[in-house]
Amino acid sequence: MESVNGQSSGGTWPTGLDEAIRATAADIAATLRGASDTGAPVPGSRWTVGEAAAHLAQANELMAHLADGKERGYGDGTPQGLAEANQRALAAFAERRAEPLATMIVEQADAFLRAAARPTSNASHESNASHGSHGGLVTPMGPMSLEVLGSYLLTHMLGHGYDLARALGSPHMLNRARVELTLPFLTTAMPRVLDTTAAAGLTARYAIHLRGGACFGATFTDGAVTVTPRPPSRPDCTILTEPVAFLLMALGRLGPWSAVARGRVLTWGRKPWLAPRFPALFSPP
Repeated sequence: MESVNGQSSGGTWPTGLDEAIRATAADIAATLRGASDTGAPVPGSRWTVGEAAAHLAQANELMAHLADGKERGYGDGTPQGLAEANQRALAAFAERRAEPLATMIVEQADAFLRAAARPTSNASHESNASHGSHGGLVTPMGPMSLEVLGSYLLTHMLGHGYDLARALGSPHMLNRARVELTLPFLTTAMPRVLDTTAAAGLTARYAIHLRGGACFGATFTDGAVTVTPRPPSRPDCTILTEPVAFLLMALGRLGPWSAVARGRVLTWGRKPWLAPRFPALFSPP
């Protein structure tokens, strides 16, 4: 299965993903280690810095276990189910100090990469034969390949890492290269997080372009969405967005009108007014 950035989401480990996972974990750890108070609130969240960091540490461990072939139940895949699972997990994990959590975030990201690097009998990827595809893995967001799970891990760290950086007044760790590596997960997850009520009655073809990089298509019909690695030939609406703004909108951290007002999104086509509606068609967990 071809992904939106030309990589295969069924056997080809995306170039640069290892480095992005390691570097993002290290950036988050550095941000945390500069925190004087992990009880500070995270903007736009009910969590404190310590709770968000604890969630990240637990999530990295969960994904390392999944990559290692261990079965872990975690919610029912719905936004509400994942939120409830997060709260149960946090209630059972008391650590809120910056240093231990920073260390755990890095260690579990490394554990994920070690598990992902173990060759398997069913496939190995073309550009780095140390990574196997591990077949279909059962994850909190449904079944996915190991390569997509790696993209999921990176996406999750970038979203919560951005929150921690805002809470602590530090530079965030998002950039174009890292954002493009989130696309295999995001495009896999889009049909699963579609808000069918918001999409009801919508018939539209979108072309999504990240400025200076990747693109993909999303076609809505009868309350369902089909995501393709290439834009449709005759889109109703073309959206060109700065990569960091794209990820922040996808994760619910930035509103589309705010992004447009800042010049981070351009739109055109037969129905350009459909552009601000696009992020609202999904309910990120």
